Amino acid sequence: MSSIFGLGLTILIFLLIEYLVFLTIQTALGKQKRRGKSIFYSIYFTFSLFMLVIVYFFNSIPFDQFAPLWKSLAIAGLLGFFGAKILIALFFLINLLLIGFQWTIDYFAHRKERKAKNEEGVKLYEISRSRFLSIASIGLGAAVFGSLIQGIRNKYNYKIRKAIIPIENLPKELENLKIIQISDIHAGSFDNKDEVEKGIQMILRRNPDLILFTGDLVNNVASEIEPYIDIFKKLKAPLGVYSVLGNHDYGDYYKWDSEEEKKKNLESLIAHHKSMGWDLLNNTHRVLEYNEIKFNLIGVENWGAKGRFPKIGDLDKATENMDKNRILNILLSHDPSHWDAQVRPNHPYINLTLSGHTHGMQFGVRLPFMQWSPVQYMYKQWTGLYTEGKQHLYVNVGFGFLGYPGRVGIMPEITEISFTSK
Repeated sequence: MSSIFGLGLTILIFLLIEYLVFLTIQTALGKQKRRGKSIFYSIYFTFSLFMLVIVYFFNSIPFDQFAPLWKSLAIAGLLGFFGAKILIALFFLINLLLIGFQWTIDYFAHRKERKAKNEEGVKLYEISRSRFLSIASIGLGAAVFGSLIQGIRNKYNYKIRKAIIPIENLPKELENLKIIQISDIHAGSFDNKDEVEKGIQMILRRNPDLILFTGDLVNNVASEIEPYIDIFKKLKAPLGVYSVLGNHDYGDYYKWDSEEEKKKNLESLIAHHKSMGWDLLNNTHRVLEYNEIKFNLIGVENWGAKGRFPKIGDLDKATENMDKNRILNILLSHDPSHWDAQVRPNHPYINLTLSGHTHGMQFGVRLPFMQWSPVQYMYKQWTGLYTEGKQHLYVNVGFGFLGYPGRVGIMPEITEISFTSK
């Protein structure tokens, strides 16, 4: 019964959005000739029907027989088209509220003035404003659609971002320590080994002392990383390569035939970390040494403050018998919400937490003077460096991609981290 209700509600919402978009287009066309409107409506509804057919048969389309570009275009086109429709529908509702608010003010607060106005002029003003907002919303929707299509070119457009972390009383011996962080590989989404290889070579050219991976090696299944093991095993550093698990690594979003099969998948994934030469830190720590100065590297399994994400990470277990008085204590924890929920209030000795998970939603704006992405309304810390007192959090927006096969404004990231004394 609930599934039928859910389907009915989805169809109702879709029809409402479609109706609002139609009204917006009708308003934007204004007094165009009937023939011109008919041609435009025919093209629009034909294209909408075509998109619905693609959605319905998406899983049956043999994309593996085509170039990867076609699947990317199909996904980007669908997300762009229906995302634009939602945006246009929201603009229409906002316009409706504005007109209602204006009418209410005019009716109750300016009754005498309203009577003296030329009614025809008022209507022309309202129609003019409605048409302007309609045209603007369609233009914005088209921009979103176009940017998502263009964004598929950025899925391997790796960018190196530098972060200098201030640590109180940091010994000079640690000031030259160079760390590379990557996160959210999502190997199941890759479709070009050569491009992935370019990203790995970018890392190696930085000559890092330490390489850290903060979770989500795959989308769902351990076998997704297998075609890329030989590429990622090239990652080497004097102090080693260390990793943790992310929420996708547990296979929770895949329909398994049994719990035993799911368990074996996780065991295979852990074995793949080992075969790449990565030291997987599952609720444990390592003591590393650089220029004869020791520091702690801590790794926990996934722990997310949001209810739908696993809470398997155990910081108390990970730091058991660890010397917490060392100058530098670095934590790898996939989900940045862990920082506010547990790390800061309960583990003040952890100077730096490294996370990923958000992807920056693979859509947003990153400028020197401002950053914005829709994901910031779900995650307080979603990209870059955050500081509270003596503790720091860095959120990497991901090496790979998930769902949408591209990036708009938020490029795939390789983070280079170094330290300075305050």
